[in-house]
Amino acid sequence: MNKFNSAVKVLVVDDQPLIVEELCEFLESSGFRCVPCESSPQAVKRFSEDAEIGLVLCDLHMPDMDGIELVQTLQKVAGKHRIFEAIMLTGRADKQDVIKALRAGIADYYQKPINLDELLEGLQRQEAALQERKKELQLGNLNQKLQFLSESINDLYQDLDKVRRSPPGPTGEDVATEEGGPVEIPAIFNPLSPRQLDVARLVGKGQTNYQIACELGITENTVKLYVSQVLRLTHMHNRTQLALALSPNNSAMRQRVTAH
Repeated sequence: MNKFNSAVKVLVVDDQPLIVEELCEFLESSGFRCVPCESSPQAVKRFSEDAEIGLVLCDLHMPDMDGIELVQTLQKVAGKHRIFEAIMLTGRADKQDVIKALRAGIADYYQKPINLDELLEGLQRQEAALQERKKELQLGNLNQKLQFLSESINDLYQDLDKVRRSPPGPTGEDVATEEGGPVEIPAIFNPLSPRQLDVARLVGKGQTNYQIACELGITENTVKLYVSQVLRLTHMHNRTQLALALSPNNSAMRQRVTAH
């Protein structure tokens, strides 16, 4: 048997302290780091506090919360950004329990009395599976970031193209109000690109990120990026200040908001 050092911790849960002690002693001698628990509530607490726990080894039949309910609770605690693999131990290999466990996302199960060598091999397999799932999750997150970056770059190129194609206009841009009268854009907005100014105007009209995204044909994430850029470039703290600065019906308030 080749000894190795595990990269993740194993949460060992059983309502019989002797079993927990024996399992932890065996697994730690085989290279695993263990977190012993003698009840499901204690296991939930330990799992919540220790992000290094990636494998869960638990008994099926326990008071308070059985092993399947425990794993389902841990899945809720973990959410979408933390993953783990679970193995069930049972003294009664009831077929329906096994089916229910597998449907709940439990990767494997072993019947008591446990063959420790088989259990060790099973944990090693699940650790390998866990590492693959982590890679897939990281790649998925990276792909989302790349897509967001690509959309942002595309929008910036469109802004540049509009600037190059648009004829030179008078200094100090105006925006039409709903009543038809022009309202001068405060000088504080001069550093904004055309797309940033479009977003700022729509925020000034009280539109949500979703509405702005629909009107401009971009994603909500891209809208959030532009709003953040506008606030930074205009030195404003929030959307309310931005909306007041562009409000056509509140010139006195606009002067106070945009004064520096």
